[in-house]
Amino acid sequence: MAAPARRITAAICTYERYDLLPGAIESALAQSLPAAAFQVVVVDNSPDPDRSAREAAAFAGHDNLLWHHEPRPGLSNARNVAARLAGAPLIAYLDDDARADAVWLENIAGCFDQFGDSVQVVGGRIRPWWGAPRPAWLADEMLGDITVVDLGPERRLVRDGEWVAGANIAFRIAALQAAGWFDTSLGRTGGGASLLSAEETALTDRIRALGGLVAYDPLAAVDHWVDPERLTQRWFRRRAAWQAVSDYLRDPKARLAQREESWAAVKGFLLQQNPADRTLRGLALEQDGAAEFRWQVSAVYNAVTALLAGLDERDDL
Repeated sequence: MAAPARRITAAICTYERYDLLPGAIESALAQSLPAAAFQVVVVDNSPDPDRSAREAAAFAGHDNLLWHHEPRPGLSNARNVAARLAGAPLIAYLDDDARADAVWLENIAGCFDQFGDSVQVVGGRIRPWWGAPRPAWLADEMLGDITVVDLGPERRLVRDGEWVAGANIAFRIAALQAAGWFDTSLGRTGGGASLLSAEETALTDRIRALGGLVAYDPLAAVDHWVDPERLTQRWFRRRAAWQAVSDYLRDPKARLAQREESWAAVKGFLLQQNPADRTLRGLALEQDGAAEFRWQVSAVYNAVTALLAGLDERDDL
């Protein structure tokens, strides 16, 4: 008898995260689906191929695991490589610092099955795995910046204004191909020097423009590591600045149209600061409260947006 066709591929793209990567792989291998029904593809973007081969050897006994060392850097490229290597019509991406529930792939595949061909993207719940205590200044409204996603308890279609995240997102590979794959001008490259993002959003937007729908399944859940380095106000300000760059690259016309509104928002924030802080210092000064910090981060985002769109202030004559 012929072996049953694989239903889904779990893809883990990584760059020098050998401390956390084994846990992600082990969680992907320990799925409730029969081993013959799924595959795990690891795309290692780390610069040392010999080290990559040594790490891969620890998983050589798993027939449904494929490890590929990819020399061309970039998360978007690695995700495209994983999709082209996949031996199933569905691909689910798991971050190398995440841990998937045992029923993760079963529920992703079930969600695609339930909604049929019209649904071409499925996202799941992403729970924070805190590396340090949550700061008092971190409001619930800012948890999305550390990739926390919870759209409720029901499996359903995603509504306008809602989003799913790349730490736990799945696609029909045919839809990826039709939409032109992940844009390699977006997304992170190498370590943490760049926080360029928005590649999943841009791809999902293109899939939607072609008529595809997006669904959410809360039982397709993962725990996602929140590095202590990210639990600082400096990191959130940096994250906001890079998000502005990412959004500008994804949709420059929309950001250009928002230029005056963005600049007015920055001035509104600065005018509420002490006179000595109505400069760039006001965008970098540590904040005590959650509401004040959230306002500051918004001002950082708007300042970068306005600068990218081009400012033209003039003194009154």
